[in-house]
Amino acid sequence: MEVRYATNPTDVKQYDGERLRSEFLVESLFVEGEINMVYSHYDRVITGGAVPTVKPLKLEDQETLKTEFFLERREIGIINISDGKGKVTVDGETYELNKRDCLYVGRGNEDVQLDSVDASQPARFYLASATAHKEYPTKKLPIEDATPTKLGSDAESNNRTIYKYIHEDGLQSCQLMMGMTLLAPNNMWNTMPPHVHDRRMEAYLYFDMDEESRVFHFMGKPDDTRHLVVKNEQVVLSPPWSIHSGVGTNNYTFIWAMAGENYTFTDMDHVKMDKLK
Repeated sequence: MEVRYATNPTDVKQYDGERLRSEFLVESLFVEGEINMVYSHYDRVITGGAVPTVKPLKLEDQETLKTEFFLERREIGIINISDGKGKVTVDGETYELNKRDCLYVGRGNEDVQLDSVDASQPARFYLASATAHKEYPTKKLPIEDATPTKLGSDAESNNRTIYKYIHEDGLQSCQLMMGMTLLAPNNMWNTMPPHVHDRRMEAYLYFDMDEESRVFHFMGKPDDTRHLVVKNEQVVLSPPWSIHSGVGTNNYTFIWAMAGENYTFTDMDHVKMDKLK
């Protein structure tokens, strides 16, 4: 488990590109046969990647969390981003996840194992975990059962479909919200005009990109923006005070996960275009 601390927006103004990447960009989560995680002091959200091959990978890190088991005081969302089928076993009950299926696992579940149906075509699990003060039942939501929301247009190069998995009207959770956005072919922009929500942080996993594709992720205070160049299967940790918008060299998919003060998806402070600098 890598640990990253929170930053002050005034200090971030002095960061060069290397420092920005070291603070906000997670570059190597998905390694075959491993589970890798990053603990962020922004709302104590954990992001992770697990690629099980010949044996299951157990969700654990007692050294960092100082708890008896991972979900003793936490909840987690798990999405398979691979064509390889995966299975997650939660206290003895197994759930199969195809590509883009989501599983919510609530607080109090002691034994969580992540595995691939076929080791030669392993699943690639993306994990997002937040602290929790209440138990909610473990539930699976296949992408075909998720309600799509259409936004944007071809004229604005942001024609996209949002699937909300874990939220107030979907899979119930204590404070974690999680979903996925798919951009249509020939569309590259997301979340523009931008917004901030100073009540909660957000993490973005960009994926379904080829080796040469890149996303330019814009961050920072609205009147003093910065950018990160992001490759396939990399995560941006977005502070509550920062915008989180991006444009790619072609279309892409991203998973968003949020946690913080409130549990309202629509709580956004929109930024007018003339305020961006």
